[in-house]
Amino acid sequence: MNRALIVIDVQESFRAQPGWEQIGNPKIADPVNRLVRRAREDSDLVVWVLHAEPGSGGAFDPANGHVRLMDELARPLPGEPTLQKTSHNAFTTTNLQQLLTEAGVRELAVCGIRTEQCVETTTRLASDLGYQVLFVIDATTTNPVGGFSVEEITARTEAVLRDRFARIVTVAELA
Repeated sequence: MNRALIVIDVQESFRAQPGWEQIGNPKIADPVNRLVRRAREDSDLVVWVLHAEPGSGGAFDPANGHVRLMDELARPLPGEPTLQKTSHNAFTTTNLQQLLTEAGVRELAVCGIRTEQCVETTTRLASDLGYQVLFVIDATTTNPVGGFSVEEITARTEAVLRDRFARIVTVAELA
């Protein structure tokens, strides 16, 4: 196993917040499920990552029940870890790097919610740690931020990551 699919923050917490109706792709589970199927067919490791803010009282507080995979996502199989992070990237507050090292993973495909935030930040750190990263652009989504549209944010993320931190790919290229 040389590759892992990292599914970042595709969780019910986002639907529980105001603004979900502005998300770029409300059907984000569809392309993610395609990637999961392909990863499993290729015997790649699938790692599920959820963002949590314990004690916050908000949608990301595990006590409120929204810190769980979106209902329409494939369910994790035995051996597929589900990690909870409390930072923007999937490495700093989890044992992700240890899991990947133990599995012999050198290449990551990343997807998920908040293209420019948690998915991009995880990509940058993974690259710094020496992983080859595939950023699956059409299996990420976000909301408009700071006057920028989803399309502008996605184009910016693609531009700053391309050939510096990741290879930008599509679901069709991988699945």
